[in-house]
Amino acid sequence: MRIGSGYDVHKLVEGRKLILGGVEVPHTRGLLGHSDADVLIHAIMDALLGAAGLGDIGKHFPDTDERYRGISSMRLLEHVAELLREQGYVVGNIDAVIIAQQPKLRPYIRQMEENVAHVLGISTEQVNIKATTEEHLGFTGREEGIASQAVCLLESFYESSVPVADSESRCTSCPGCTAH
Repeated sequence: MRIGSGYDVHKLVEGRKLILGGVEVPHTRGLLGHSDADVLIHAIMDALLGAAGLGDIGKHFPDTDERYRGISSMRLLEHVAELLREQGYVVGNIDAVIIAQQPKLRPYIRQMEENVAHVLGISTEQVNIKATTEEHLGFTGREEGIASQAVCLLESFYESSVPVADSESRCTSCPGCTAH
């Protein structure tokens, strides 16, 4: 079992769409970034990559690479999901929070959870997304930007597929044996 954490922040600007969790949220401003600047998905990807020991999103999707200009972060999450599968990991759960004074996000959270679950091939019960304000404090409170934090639990496919013998069924004649 491995635990990862992720954090991302982007500045709010005029002339950009606000994309969070793969959902276009109606707002007067959007987030500035090389990709679609989806801070929620970026934080989740960093948590997943970190738990797997695979670095961070900057390593895999550098902002100097034109292939990623304007790209949907959901497509980047698909790539992270494939990396996890290749390494033999399955997602146990994801817990994330979006920190934004405005807009109110509750109406969009279920769709965000569904989007993340779909791309990762897990159930929506394994994804929990929350939103909070900072009561007008700091850069998010002044509506200068939006931040997100995420934590995740990964399990090795191989570990989670091996049955664990209970102590009463262990063989006492063969050291380490759980077959008898």
